[in-house]
Amino acid sequence: MSHQKQYRTDMYEGMLAETVTMKGYSGDTINAYFARPLGPGPFPGMVLIHHAPGWDEWYKEAARRFAYHGYMTISPNTYFRLGAGTPEDIGAKARSQGGVPDDLVVGDVVGAREYIATLPTSTGKIGLFGTCSGGRHVYLVACRTKGWTAAIDCWGGRVVAAQKDLDPNHPVAPLDYTKDLSCALLGLFGDDDQYPTPQEVNQQEEELKKFGKNYEFHRYPKAGHGFFYYHTPMYRQEQAVDGWSKIWAFLDKNLSGSA
Repeated sequence: MSHQKQYRTDMYEGMLAETVTMKGYSGDTINAYFARPLGPGPFPGMVLIHHAPGWDEWYKEAARRFAYHGYMTISPNTYFRLGAGTPEDIGAKARSQGGVPDDLVVGDVVGAREYIATLPTSTGKIGLFGTCSGGRHVYLVACRTKGWTAAIDCWGGRVVAAQKDLDPNHPVAPLDYTKDLSCALLGLFGDDDQYPTPQEVNQQEEELKKFGKNYEFHRYPKAGHGFFYYHTPMYRQEQAVDGWSKIWAFLDKNLSGSA
């Protein structure tokens, strides 16, 4: 249950991390960032769904972090079709268009899962992780598709959404799919967040209880949106360290074991 990676000083450690191409929504070829431990494996897998700021350095760093902890990890560029540029420029373009369609993200994420699942070093157990809009997408994908073993939603906003907040790109609130949640879910939230608010997190929890889902939520006082992001004023060191420890314990329990 320790959040520290267990290793001895005489162990070999290695990792491969690189940009790859993969098949996404509608068979489109898109790029993705892939990080995996070196060695024969087999390894469980993780798909990381990037946040609204884009397919950026933080997500590539997170991919390497999961790989260091023993997971083959891929983060697809769901903004690929918006063209090339800096993550900031492409993220701004995505926001100006109201975000990318939910169906497209679901297709890209399922393609990323298939990329990992077909590798000879895969255990076949694959999880999801996302923050901010990526957390919303985690909830959506885990409900709308099968083949997942664990899902981690970090402060995903608009999981709960009123009719007026829906649009052609986002036609259904992810909450409305809760009965179809297909795997164990971990949720991490800040009590000072407004996207989602603590009340929205309560609604989410009520729906999960109603359908008897396997989930655990952790809420952090004195933390708002994006409290893992050490490069921003939103960072909260104590809460972030505990949040990561909750992630490793959850994955140890639900993804890494042989059961």
